[in-house]
Amino acid sequence: MAGGENLEVDGRRISITNLSKVLYPATGTRKYDVIDYYSRIADVMLPHLRDRIVTRKRWPNGVESTPFFEKDMPDSAPDWVRRYGIQHSERVIDYALAEDRATLVWLAQMAALEIHVPQWRLPIGPDGERMANRIVFDLDPGPNVPLHETAGVAVEIRNWLGGTTTYPVTSGGKGIHIYARLPKPVSSEAARKVAREVANEFARQNSDFITANMSKKIRDDKVFIDWSQNNASKTTLSPYSLRGREQPWVAAPRTWDEIEDPKIAQLLYAEVLDRVADVGDLLEGLDAPYDDEPEPDAGESDTEDRDEDLVDPDTLRESLTSGDGPAPDERPTEESQPGQIINLREYRRKRDESKTPEPFGDENHRQRLRETDDESDAEAETGPREPIFVIQEHHARRLHYDFRLEHDGVLVSWAVPKNLPTDPDQNRLAVQTEDHPMDYADFEGDIPAGEYGGGHVSIWDKGTFELEKWRDKEVIVRLNGEKVQGRYALIHTGDKNWLAHLMTDEPRPIVPDSLSDPRPMLATDDPIDKLNERDWAFEGKWDGYRLLVRSIGGEFRLTSRSGIDMTKDFPEFAGIADDLGLMDVVLDGEAVAIDSTGRTNFTLFTSRKHTEEPYTLKLHLFDILYLNGTSLLRKPWSVRRELLEELATAFRRSPYVDVPPLLPTPASAAIEYSREHNLEGVVAKRRDSVYQQGRRSTKWLKHKNWSDIEVVVGGYRPGRGNRSHTIGSLLLGLPEETGLRYVGRVGTGFTDAQLRALAEELEPLEISRSPFLDKLDRPIASSAVWVLPKIVGEVRFMDWTTAGHLRHPSWRGIRRDKLPGDL
Repeated sequence: MAGGENLEVDGRRISITNLSKVLYPATGTRKYDVIDYYSRIADVMLPHLRDRIVTRKRWPNGVESTPFFEKDMPDSAPDWVRRYGIQHSERVIDYALAEDRATLVWLAQMAALEIHVPQWRLPIGPDGERMANRIVFDLDPGPNVPLHETAGVAVEIRNWLGGTTTYPVTSGGKGIHIYARLPKPVSSEAARKVAREVANEFARQNSDFITANMSKKIRDDKVFIDWSQNNASKTTLSPYSLRGREQPWVAAPRTWDEIEDPKIAQLLYAEVLDRVADVGDLLEGLDAPYDDEPEPDAGESDTEDRDEDLVDPDTLRESLTSGDGPAPDERPTEESQPGQIINLREYRRKRDESKTPEPFGDENHRQRLRETDDESDAEAETGPREPIFVIQEHHARRLHYDFRLEHDGVLVSWAVPKNLPTDPDQNRLAVQTEDHPMDYADFEGDIPAGEYGGGHVSIWDKGTFELEKWRDKEVIVRLNGEKVQGRYALIHTGDKNWLAHLMTDEPRPIVPDSLSDPRPMLATDDPIDKLNERDWAFEGKWDGYRLLVRSIGGEFRLTSRSGIDMTKDFPEFAGIADDLGLMDVVLDGEAVAIDSTGRTNFTLFTSRKHTEEPYTLKLHLFDILYLNGTSLLRKPWSVRRELLEELATAFRRSPYVDVPPLLPTPASAAIEYSREHNLEGVVAKRRDSVYQQGRRSTKWLKHKNWSDIEVVVGGYRPGRGNRSHTIGSLLLGLPEETGLRYVGRVGTGFTDAQLRALAEELEPLEISRSPFLDKLDRPIASSAVWVLPKIVGEVRFMDWTTAGHLRHPSWRGIRRDKLPGDL
């Protein structure tokens, strides 16, 4: 349904649009299904959203597009959706409160697939204090750690926490959340502090396979316990929320018996609905009100009334670790960061917001990738992010450089007159200044003359860093920037003066950290037929596995689009390191299987270890991100392509690796070529585009070559949920001399009107036996309604499976001009 209509939910009217839009292409899950899920799950989900502000992560164009976070309520929101205003910097943000089924349906209509909430509940105290009623530990496995091993860590934590009641939730992503209900509400700061200490102590005792350190470099084979989501400013994916992943997985409550099952897997939304119908809410009791807790009023605070009942951190720590495990060490480890309360009063005191363009800590600055990562829970696709640094060139009264490190929600800052040292024999003066807001990391511009720091500011370098030590008199970090890479120490020499020192134990140049665990740039699905050859180049779209190749210092690794180590899956490609010799590179490409017709065949590729069909395994390379100490991420595509073609000579004798030539131009010729040569499609790339790791960009566009086919309807399966009174999917066939051959089923591409019309048209055609020659799988046949094979329809699909079924079919409509005998 492209237009809109009104849906009534519990007496509320909601404008609904685009119900047939597919939000999860891999499964054909539509917006209709998402709305239906949130409507049906509301009874068990709402108690865990009660009195918690909601941050929404939206995918209006489906999970293959770029999502964004929303905090503030739009002007178009229905007036019956409850709001709660919180002061942020100089403005109030109105958050949604999800307190009824209608609000959940409205969120789903907005394509808010993920619903994130904090661990604290309203009201907020007069001094801004947030009171948490639960603690969460987010177990995020490294790329080499399977889910069942993460589950083993969850069981160890449960046992270590002793008598505390814990609730496991498979997160719908890679990991597991463990919730613990607090005996009484505590401040978020106390909850965060205790969670950090528990995580650090448990990681210290199990350092071989567990870490509480956010540095990604040490986590390939470990499970990271993310304690930071107990911070008042952080949110976690709510129990029962969908995930914006390739499939509609859910943050699903589980039993501990399930967690201990070696076959543990993430659950899809349909499975969660079935489970809830059978066993109810497995989290019942987690967010139930306390016996003596008054009903909260969003407009008032009852903090003073509750103070005498609050649990202090020491008692909380003792209650959490009252089992067999020892209590955590009171002293923070060197890996942990001492807690601070974000305080920008000094920064704001020195500046007049009406006169300077500098940022003042706007927390709704969602466009920056850093804040997007901050709002999401620690197992977003890129995993927990590392903290950032920035060096800004500042032409004030005297030229100097401002060096800033992210720490506890602010940018801790030093003015460095001569910039950071580039020689270990040098020490440079660094004068500590006031903490700056996080969004200052993106600031470039002119501070007016006469204002504090007046002059021009530009970004000289920025990147991420790994924290080794943060003490009052010593800070040690490993910087991973475009210009600056190395291990630096800041040593406090008195008052505001520090010395910056480059430590000598770091081989240089080093690979920027972002390329130590690279993520591919992604293309946007948009028309390309009118693109010109002056600005755009055209590559084949291959039907295989996207792989990033990292060959550095003799270490060779292949990683998937989502960061999974696939080196052992493709032993044929190990010779790449030998072909490269002493060259250090990071490359982008796609592994494919080429069948006997010369076409890339995904079905053959996925079954290559179990097939007797002939095929050729290839790694098509199409980008280079790093070469011999130089990051190429900021170089235009045209420069990267020239370097890649030069590098291709290293693979001229390899039977497995090549650099496919570009397709002919303009776009129309590229599309025609791709169809003639049976390619999956075309990828158009702007010649001036830089490489944006892990981002879906309009600088790269993709065009898919889908196929259309005419089929005969031989039956249907009834729908479920809101489709329970109509058709769920059609069973399709192709006529042969002896009958109808089954080619699969289609459940997407329909409008509601089409479903109603089809149901009416098929009802008089119902028969008692299957019209198909094939014996259908029992789960399908057991619920099927068979019909006389008289209706011809058209279906769009991508490919054929090895079983002879349509791959990714989508209904296009009935062919009134055709009879089954015409096919």
